[in-house]
Amino acid sequence: MIFRQLFNNPVLIASMAAWFLAQLLKVPIHYLTYRKWHWGLWFSSGGMPSSHTALLVAASTSIGLFEGFDTALFALSVAVAMVVMYDAAGVRRQAGIQAQRINQLITEFFSGHPISEEHLKEVLGHTPRQVVVGFLLGITIAIVTWLLW
Repeated sequence: MIFRQLFNNPVLIASMAAWFLAQLLKVPIHYLTYRKWHWGLWFSSGGMPSSHTALLVAASTSIGLFEGFDTALFALSVAVAMVVMYDAAGVRRQAGIQAQRINQLITEFFSGHPISEEHLKEVLGHTPRQVVVGFLLGITIAIVTWLLW
């Protein structure tokens, strides 16, 4: 019964499809850019495109298409999507840059000293371009879902 309800929810389907496709695209896009396969990108944050952005933009667009663009739910979903996009391209990106610099300091200045050499994760956020591509992917998946529904 619950699975039937889940599969009868076009907003959920569009959202999950956008997230899954964004995660799936990270590996070939990384290969085309760097000529190296990096399969771990399927399960990580950061990279091109932003899967968080794709997920929430697909949800917002689907809510607008299926429930109406004049609803409180659509307004709330847009607000949440904006916070996530700002965070991905702003705060999380800066945290990634700081991790990169800290890792560089550890490697260059503290090698051989009793300081942990465990590297911090550097790809936390997104460039504005990665967020825009996630945005476009989310809208596209939502519209395709709406047309097929």
